Amino acid sequence: MINDIAYLLKEWFSEDIGDGDHSSFSCIPSNAMGTSRLLVKEDGVIAGVEVAKQVFAHFDNTLQVTVFIPDGTKVKKGDIVFDVTGNVRSLLQTERLMLNLMQRMSGIASVTRVYVDELQGLATKVLDTRKTTPGLRFLEKMAVKIGGGHNHRFGLYDMIMLKDNHVDFAGGIRNAIVAAQTYCKEKQKDLKIEIEVRNFEELNEVLQVGGVHRIMLDNFSVENTQKAVAIIQGKYEVESSGGITLGTLRQYALCGVDYISVGALTHSVKSLDLSFKAV
Repeated sequence: MINDIAYLLKEWFSEDIGDGDHSSFSCIPSNAMGTSRLLVKEDGVIAGVEVAKQVFAHFDNTLQVTVFIPDGTKVKKGDIVFDVTGNVRSLLQTERLMLNLMQRMSGIASVTRVYVDELQGLATKVLDTRKTTPGLRFLEKMAVKIGGGHNHRFGLYDMIMLKDNHVDFAGGIRNAIVAAQTYCKEKQKDLKIEIEVRNFEELNEVLQVGGVHRIMLDNFSVENTQKAVAIIQGKYEVESSGGITLGTLRQYALCGVDYISVGALTHSVKSLDLSFKAV
């Protein structure tokens, strides 16, 4: 997944630098050498170190990166993540792009770790969603994994997920499932099928039809989730979703669900405060 950044770097640098970093060109000699240091300004989980190395190497492969704290490590204010030594103009031109990516990724990893820690000792896994920044999904999902979470499907192509709108447009639970099964057979697609249910009537219909891999309980209360898990009795994987907060996360997990998907891991995260300062 880390290699996916290569095709974007050229465009990202072009957006930021345009026809030149005139601030640096105007006052920094072209042959000036120096070191900049990545400093942590608030507690969290660091993510994007390997991505930062790609950023530096793409722009100037003579830049030397010395890493002190790897991805996935809990950090506190004042920690030094890495030093970068080389051409000063290169350090200045890579600074903002690197920080933007690392701050966003570290924010996601930090929040994910909080959710994962809340489920310590339980088998339930925390999943991300497709509620990501367009063009940055692979980095944001990477950050979830660095934080200890798990990735749901990456996009629309790697899993069949029949949500409420699919069910309604298809004319019901049975129609949607049978159509998905037929499609996979005709197209020779080996895709897992997940279906969302909104109530016990839909759940019972799914159990009658069968042929799915996972059932998503959408906006079920904790009490109803416990009842639903007992009805499903291990026949299929169970995922809880919708309106689940950090405060209710463990209650849902204790119901015995296999997964809890949390859009908040990526869609409304505050970036972790980091700075890149001259030594």
